[in-house]
Amino acid sequence: MKQLSIVLAMVFTLVSSAQQSLTLEECYNLVTENYPLAKQSVLFESQNKLDKEAISTLKLPQLNFDAQATYQSDVIEFPLAMAGIEPLNKDQYRATLSVNQLIYNGGITDATLNLKSAQLKTKQKQVEVSLYQLKQQINQLYFSVLLAQESELLLNVKKEQLEAKLKEVQSGIKYGLVLPTSDKVLEAELLKINQQFKELQSNKRTLIQSLSSLISQPINTSIVLKKPLIETEIETELKRPELDLFQLKKEEIENSESLLSKQNTPKLLGFATGGYGNPDLNMLDNSFQAFYTTGIKLNWNVFDWNANKKQRQSLVINKEIVDNETEIFKLNTNIELNEQQNQIEKIESFITSDLEIINLRKEVLKSADSQLKNGVITSSAYITELTNLYEDENILIKHRIQLQLAKANYNIIKGQ
Repeated sequence: MKQLSIVLAMVFTLVSSAQQSLTLEECYNLVTENYPLAKQSVLFESQNKLDKEAISTLKLPQLNFDAQATYQSDVIEFPLAMAGIEPLNKDQYRATLSVNQLIYNGGITDATLNLKSAQLKTKQKQVEVSLYQLKQQINQLYFSVLLAQESELLLNVKKEQLEAKLKEVQSGIKYGLVLPTSDKVLEAELLKINQQFKELQSNKRTLIQSLSSLISQPINTSIVLKKPLIETEIETELKRPELDLFQLKKEEIENSESLLSKQNTPKLLGFATGGYGNPDLNMLDNSFQAFYTTGIKLNWNVFDWNANKKQRQSLVINKEIVDNETEIFKLNTNIELNEQQNQIEKIESFITSDLEIINLRKEVLKSADSQLKNGVITSSAYITELTNLYEDENILIKHRIQLQLAKANYNIIKGQ
């Protein structure tokens, strides 16, 4: 007997471990990790790294190679008194290698790198926002599957109750206590329940497939979704990622302003050029010679017709637009929260009424059960009362699931 108990315990453990389960929080994490959009964050980071490496090369020496061969229709001629000087060739050749080294550009390179970093944060936060907005889709699918799951359990209870009642009625028919056709009504109702099971299972399968696609995770149709216990905090501030996105947009604009403020600063470069040609720097030497030049160069755009100033004014307007978008988002979100809170309170009042109705239905069914045993009512009348109780219990389950869905949506809207 002891060995049998051990075997049964092992079998129960294996069955339990094989049964797949899933929580709402796990679905949130899976959609954040596996949804195709999530890959963009890594791609943006790789792209930004390459862009910054390219910008950083501006601090390194810049090499340029140039070669040319020309033929001129005319050259400088010298007076007869300078007859000892050979006339210049009309065909001329030159090859040069130039090196330019940036010495000072007012911090433009660093400002550009800072702007790239700010742009990366904005893009990655936009991906986070888009993924966060998928959570309401997760809520809808998760609680729809949960409702189908709970409805199956309740329907199974009704089926077991009818099967037990069918045995009683068949026994009553055998001993002449109940009308001969009473069992047929119960059998017909059991067939209807089987149809309802098939419909529930089909709907559940469709919902599970949709949820599986969204979280990119295979889900068995026999999965058991765990009922979450969700609480809401009414007085807390908004913690939506969109608010962080608006702030990052403003920081990106500020970095653009910083870059623009440096664009008209003087730029100092050092340069060196080495070459080989005919003629070289000495135009009077009619032979191939090596040559070089070196020095520093200052470049300063003194007047740009206020183009830079107007661009910065445009960025100030952009910041005002972002502030306006933030204000609109907060307003619309608070409206959604108020609507959701009203929905929660309405459903809670429904649940209170549901419980009262079910208690009354149970008393009526208890009376109908006694009457059926005594042959006072038919099986049809009993089934009517049983169905009324089942429907009200189903409504209670639906309201309880709707309440958890409303609370989950409230928390998503709030950013909790």
